[in-house]
Amino acid sequence: MRRGTVVTWTAAIICFLVLMIVTPSIPQSQEYHDFADQRNFFGIPNALNVLSNLPFLVVGLIGLILLLCHGNYFKLSLEGEFWGWAFFFIGVAAVSFGSSYYHLNPNDARLVWDRLPMTIAFTSIVAIFIIERIDEHKGTLSILPLLMAGIVSIIYWRFFDDLRPYALVQFLPCIAIPLMAILLPPMYTHSTYWLWAAGFYLLAKVEEAMDKTIYSWTHHIFSGHTIKHLCAAMVPLFLTLMLAKRTIEADRQSLLELWKFSWRKVKQNSVVAETYTSAYTSVPVTESS
Repeated sequence: MRRGTVVTWTAAIICFLVLMIVTPSIPQSQEYHDFADQRNFFGIPNALNVLSNLPFLVVGLIGLILLLCHGNYFKLSLEGEFWGWAFFFIGVAAVSFGSSYYHLNPNDARLVWDRLPMTIAFTSIVAIFIIERIDEHKGTLSILPLLMAGIVSIIYWRFFDDLRPYALVQFLPCIAIPLMAILLPPMYTHSTYWLWAAGFYLLAKVEEAMDKTIYSWTHHIFSGHTIKHLCAAMVPLFLTLMLAKRTIEADRQSLLELWKFSWRKVKQNSVVAETYTSAYTSVPVTESS
């Protein structure tokens, strides 16, 4: 292992340990299990919160089929990418089963199976980003450690009733991935799809927090948590579309650089337009007698 890699992992571990020492533990609130919509349909408890997980299964299976059964439909050029996206789509498909199982009878024991597949998907995405934007070799080596870190965060929460490690696993990618998408040059085209995916995930978290409020706004038709599931399923959908559409980026420029270039072009066009306007003179009209 290279010295730089050792230093990076050592610094990350030290920062994590310091954070665990200086911050108080975060226990799992039992109010989390008290969802707004608890209606039963067709004999299914909490039916809409259960059934709204179906899109995860559909998108996850489509992604896996295109990845595994159609001769690498996504045209992935690196082995690490293949395994990263494979774990991602497995995690997405498993969310459907884990979240449905949890919502049939919400409690801490079942919540483990809701969070575990989501963690697999989160950590896989981080590894994919490292492969595509930073270093192929380091990213490939990071897949298993990141997956294990996610799994350990779930185990730690379950045994010690402390959500801090899980919160890091869930929310750090929400900050790191959009930043890397904007600042680091991409290997492929269609980088803006990452930002669309991040936007839908952020919207899903807002809807989750407003579960009961949205249920009231919709006159008890849909709850925020049900809509959250549908919105969160847009994340893997956009990423699947990105994989299907993208090609190798010949001119590797970050989104920030492209935005700066576009802004300069807009300003130049604005200056040219002002020049034409100031140069325009009205022609006097002579009336004939």
